[in-house]
Amino acid sequence: MFHASVFSRHTCVVPPKMRMYGAVFNQPVSDTSLIGCPQCDLLQRLPALAPGASARCPRCDHELWRHREDSLNRTLALTLAAAALYLLANSVPMLGLTVVGRQAFTTVFGGAVQLWHDGQQIVAGLVLFSAVIAPALQIGLMLAIVLGAHRQRPPAWVGKLLRYHPTTRTWSMIEVMLIGVMVALIKIAELATVIPGIALFALGALVFVLAAMQAAFDPREVWDRIEWAEAGARHTAAGNVTAEVTS
Repeated sequence: MFHASVFSRHTCVVPPKMRMYGAVFNQPVSDTSLIGCPQCDLLQRLPALAPGASARCPRCDHELWRHREDSLNRTLALTLAAAALYLLANSVPMLGLTVVGRQAFTTVFGGAVQLWHDGQQIVAGLVLFSAVIAPALQIGLMLAIVLGAHRQRPPAWVGKLLRYHPTTRTWSMIEVMLIGVMVALIKIAELATVIPGIALFALGALVFVLAAMQAAFDPREVWDRIEWAEAGARHTAAGNVTAEVTS
């Protein structure tokens, strides 16, 4: 564990002539080691870290970065496993019920459709989005990000996907759906025979694989490798500002 080095106060002073070029400061800085703490806004420089080590803010002790070992390959393997489990969970029955000699099976998508037909349109929409669409987007975006990051110079669209990926992770709530299913099973166990399907076990495994996928992923490693489309314009503008200040 390392504390990030605090950036000198004097280096944060902007010369008056440079304030005229506000557009320059809307571009990414060339020094990728500079970072502002998301908790206390302290500007500091991240040190070089060994795999497995972490850097914390010297003011609030918030973890700024953890250098994960072999992040891209491990994330790719876990993402492929999550995709396989997701396809399995949505293609085979999740639950079956036996009542008076009659059996009925349903999938995750079929459960959302049944809720819609029962007049629970809002609940059906939430189940469909949080248990089917959001996990698919989470896995799909992560797979595209990791595959793009494996290129020698990842293109700018990888960074755009990386910005939207946390939103899909927030709305992916498979574990919440599983808790609701378990509560419902306990309540109807006395009225019918419950037959757990393969999809139920696949969803349970998917929850842990998704958590491992996020834990193995190091977004900073991807950000450092992205070839920004505006990089040339940024360097040109910075050179013009430097020439104007020194003149």
